[in-house]
Amino acid sequence: MHLISVDPRALKENPDKTRRSKSSPQADAVLLASIRAVGIVQPPVIAAERDGGNGFVINAGHRRVAQAIAADLPEIFVLVDDATDDGGAMRSAVENIAREPLNPVDQWRAIERLVALGWTEESVAAALALSVRQIRRLRLLANVFPAMLEHMARGDMPSEQQLRTIAAAGHDEQAEVWKKYKPKKQEHASWWEIARALTKTRMLAKDASFGDNLAQAYGIVWQEDLFAPADEDSRYTTDIEAFLGAQQEWLSNNLPKRGAIIEVNDWGQPKLPAKASQIYSKPGKGDNTGWYISPRDGSVQSVAYRLPENKTALASGEAAEADAETVGTKPRPDVTQKGLDMIGDLRTAALHEGFARAPIEDDMLLALLILAFAGVNVTIASGSSDNPYGHADCRRHAARLIDEEGELSFDRDTLQQVARSVLIDVMSCRRNRSDSGIAARIAGEVIGADQFLPNIATEEFLSCLSRSALEAAADASGIAGRIKVKDTRTALIEHFAEGRFVHPAALIAPPVDEVAGWATRCTSSTSEPASETEEDEASRGPETEADALEEETEFREAAE
Repeated sequence: MHLISVDPRALKENPDKTRRSKSSPQADAVLLASIRAVGIVQPPVIAAERDGGNGFVINAGHRRVAQAIAADLPEIFVLVDDATDDGGAMRSAVENIAREPLNPVDQWRAIERLVALGWTEESVAAALALSVRQIRRLRLLANVFPAMLEHMARGDMPSEQQLRTIAAAGHDEQAEVWKKYKPKKQEHASWWEIARALTKTRMLAKDASFGDNLAQAYGIVWQEDLFAPADEDSRYTTDIEAFLGAQQEWLSNNLPKRGAIIEVNDWGQPKLPAKASQIYSKPGKGDNTGWYISPRDGSVQSVAYRLPENKTALASGEAAEADAETVGTKPRPDVTQKGLDMIGDLRTAALHEGFARAPIEDDMLLALLILAFAGVNVTIASGSSDNPYGHADCRRHAARLIDEEGELSFDRDTLQQVARSVLIDVMSCRRNRSDSGIAARIAGEVIGADQFLPNIATEEFLSCLSRSALEAAADASGIAGRIKVKDTRTALIEHFAEGRFVHPAALIAPPVDEVAGWATRCTSSTSEPASETEEDEASRGPETEADALEEETEFREAAE
């Protein structure tokens, strides 16, 4: 390569130049002013004509040569390039990309030109300082229908998502859709309509539970989405029936114990067995799980539910236990019933005096509190019981603090574990007889239980919100409201698919004024203790199941 001085008007344009899109008038004006002020800083690159010509062809610097002519420069310095097998295609592409990013359409054409000249994707990627995945992505875009490419080259580009959809379709499909939605002259294309017409439902490999064997058996061929992030599985298939069939067979062969395959309704929600109630917390040992395939993405989902107990069998079992207890004759005790009553009074007075005055260490005080919950005079409607009408049995927890010699003996770790177990059995926020009221919410605020709430951006929960509440939640999440309520729900669900949404009404921490009012009522010596506080009563919601059903029906009608 050597430097010479030539008349810019004697140079010929390269018919196969890399940059084909016309530059903006503003960019040309800036370049012209620069050349008039300081000249051409970087000489254009030229090469001798091939196929018998005796002139010079511009390989790089067409704009600089054009603006030098516009500046009436009689001569300019140029670099004469040595001949290459690809006609300078790679040098031209590198020079243009390094100096100023090419128009996307020109990038696609340049890479296709290099590949046609024998360059591999890896070598092109190394030379252009791009990843191989990016090169393959650009090559996929080069397969866009030519008429669409010409329109994009004029500056009317679709969004990245729309471009992904268009590039993934075949040429015949693109031609048919372009013929229908082709814009008139000087008008922008309706890319969203074009992309919508070319959209195909995809089933992602990351949602598939089946393996390669079932995929081959059902003829599923995975395609790679080259526009997806490189660090995730971007494979997909548009063969919906085969994907769902493979999922169904895998589910049938891998159904867990106490699991059942259930159907879904028109909204994609699981249909539970008759009289079964869904469980939204951790299921117990006696609960069941229903397994189904989500119609939205084809993934295998599960739902826990609880069947009602057989009340007849339960009643007969309790009667048999009572009869067994009455069998046999008790011997006459050493102390009469009146004497036992007197002993009980004396023991209670001494026990209370000791609790008030005796020195007790902190760990022992906590252990004694656990023993108090194990007393036979304590009845707790538990929210952790498998039976919604059952009671907490704290005796099994307190027994862990008793050693082999029958004495209260424990280490600190065991004490903390037992205390946590008792709190789990006692505290409840369920809307049934096990509700602990505001006391449980105060405890939840202290331990920061709100951070353990799951993502409740689900169809089941969002359908329980009124239109105004749903729109307020969407607005707070930065989601534009939709005309239909069901569309707003769908937008919220998709927005928080990989995140966590907790509605303000579900937060555990109670309002400060309610806590203060509760404490005042409880400490007042003149007020009679109430069986249920006002705030607990307000949290009950609809009085009957019919009211709740009527409310849900109204939401469904609003969504439609």
